[in-house]
Amino acid sequence: MLKSCRHLFAHHEFWLAVLIVLLSVFLSITNEDFMTLGNVFDMTTSTAILAIMACGLFVVLVSGGIDISFPATAATAQYVMATYVLSQGGNFFIAFAIAAIVGLLLGLINALLIYRLKVPSIIITISTLNIFFGLLIYFTNGEWLYGFPEWFMDGVEVMSFTGSDGYDYGLSLPILTLIAVIIFTGFLMSKTRIGRQIYAVGGNADAAKRVGISILGVMLFVYGYMGALAGIASVVQTQITQSVAPNALMGFELTVLAAVVLGGVSMTGGKGSLTGVILGVALLAIVKNGLTLAGVPSYWHTVLTGLIIVISISFTAYNEKRRAAAGGHLS
Repeated sequence: MLKSCRHLFAHHEFWLAVLIVLLSVFLSITNEDFMTLGNVFDMTTSTAILAIMACGLFVVLVSGGIDISFPATAATAQYVMATYVLSQGGNFFIAFAIAAIVGLLLGLINALLIYRLKVPSIIITISTLNIFFGLLIYFTNGEWLYGFPEWFMDGVEVMSFTGSDGYDYGLSLPILTLIAVIIFTGFLMSKTRIGRQIYAVGGNADAAKRVGISILGVMLFVYGYMGALAGIASVVQTQITQSVAPNALMGFELTVLAAVVLGGVSMTGGKGSLTGVILGVALLAIVKNGLTLAGVPSYWHTVLTGLIIVISISFTAYNEKRRAAAGGHLS
């Protein structure tokens, strides 16, 4: 029993869960609106975009890379998808397919540039962030898109019910998409060969190459996956806002990175869990929601996000040094 408790206490995810529970209890006591059904559903819906992108960045970070360009990838995929839907119509399957394919292609460009040029991924993806976004603004003149078909504006909702407050609730398109992405990413990283290869490359790329793992293949997959999920997230964002602004998704990189790092994913690769990432997203969402309900100005949200990244990276680095020191003593 004692051994099991020690094993549990050693997990980053456990302390994240404890912090979420304590914070939720505190906010419930100090603000009666926090635990209302309406606020919980609104918070989940608004966080879906962040969580979907976080799943993609989680895969990239585990592989030992990093992607900063995904907001521009999402914005480009969003504009292409919206332009098609407004001119040709269609359905959500077509909308998601177009956005995911555009995102996938842009992600593959990142992977090829990183692999061929042998330049750190953060440099390449900061560059492509500006290239993709600059070209998008050039070709679109920064014009907004709106007036979507009724099927797109209505969205999808299942398991609908009327709450005690008289409002209708249910599993909407953003929530359903988020659930599907989490399930698929979890299966991908824990049950498939490519998932094991991603962890292996992130842990030690040279050793992975010696046992026959294609580094290029893994890079193409992880950056393509990040791009595809960025495209999927852009469809969700469009359906929520009912419009497309070329710069609407820019700036997401800091918050998404904060959520993934807060979840315990190592910036050096090879370590991290999807459970931790989801808990990290949840904690950020609860903190932001609590600040909003308390009337705290939005610029403090950004300050807090930056502090969370610094603290999380420092905590992770400390734990890794401690484990390395312990391993050295044992040997």
